[in-house]
Amino acid sequence: MKDKYSESYRKLGLNINYYRKDRGMSQEILSELISIAEPSHLSKIENGHSAPSLDVVFGIAKALDIPVYKLFEFRE
Repeated sequence: MKDKYSESYRKLGLNINYYRKDRGMSQEILSELISIAEPSHLSKIENGHSAPSLDVVFGIAKALDIPVYKLFEFRE
């Protein structure tokens, strides 16, 4: 992951975490819904330590029943 985008990945992860918790979903449940073998990988995404593929981002949005753009609405 490039340092150039690390802040954006951190904000993306915070949004994923927010919407997941808002839906009352654990990392394990969301990981299963989007076919990520290890919940620890989702944890890394939520903490901004791993850059998700677009397939994963689209899967997360679908599983959380939100439009994809919501995950990229970064708050200051």
